Amino acid sequence: MFDVDWMGLLTREVLRERGVALIAESCAWAVGLSDRPHYRRRSGRIVPSGLTVGERAANGQPLGSEEDGRVDLEDARPGSFQDALTMIGPDGRLEAERFDDEVLVPFVTETCRVAGERARTTRRAEWAELAEDLGEEPADVGDVVRAGGWEAPLRIDAEHLVLAALRDVPLIEVEAEGLPLSLVRAAEAATRAAAPAPAPTPDEGLAGALFLARAALEDSGCAVPVPPAEADLLLAALGDAGLEPDEVTGVLPHLPVEEPTITRIAATLAGR
Repeated sequence: MFDVDWMGLLTREVLRERGVALIAESCAWAVGLSDRPHYRRRSGRIVPSGLTVGERAANGQPLGSEEDGRVDLEDARPGSFQDALTMIGPDGRLEAERFDDEVLVPFVTETCRVAGERARTTRRAEWAELAEDLGEEPADVGDVVRAGGWEAPLRIDAEHLVLAALRDVPLIEVEAEGLPLSLVRAAEAATRAAAPAPAPTPDEGLAGALFLARAALEDSGCAVPVPPAEADLLLAALGDAGLEPDEVTGVLPHLPVEEPTITRIAATLAGR
């Protein structure tokens, strides 16, 4: 066993430094929730309640239900940010799960990368030793971070940080705070869509794996492009096709898969 506590401490230190940015991203993510139709489960079916999320929150009615909620999100104040995380969408998926995929996972991945870059610069000897223990090259910060498995525990810390700041804040106030950043993100997305980046050229060594991956995707029944909700289904299909974890991460950028889905699969593989 090797001692990686110092790196775990460093990731938490960087997370604290980036805490304001995490709260801002969380507020921006919440923008628009109030305008959406509110859904509830009735006789096993997901149906509209007849109100928008904002109308229900303004009436002091809970947005989620005990049937669908998570234990760690219980006792939410009606109409609060935490309450919004406990509600379900039209597909029956918890907003908390969508928040994990779209905010926490990518933010924590980037935080670990920043911590890795800092360690490579300021603690060169320890970083080199850590990389060697993990079987990775010190220059490949992303590979070292994925192999180290710091994302999973740090994601829990990130969630606690968000809830400590926004737990009982009314959803409408969270949305108002996040609106400026939300507009910036929308403008960035429009710019990227107007000038899409060229698709990466697959490594010749991945040709066989890519052939198997495309066949597995076609047989998996996943929607295309594959959304985050079907990340586990796609990962299982790729595993059944005989792809190794490093082959999975290599072929994903060349498949019709949404970016948050790739991030979620990478986090799952790192957790293993």
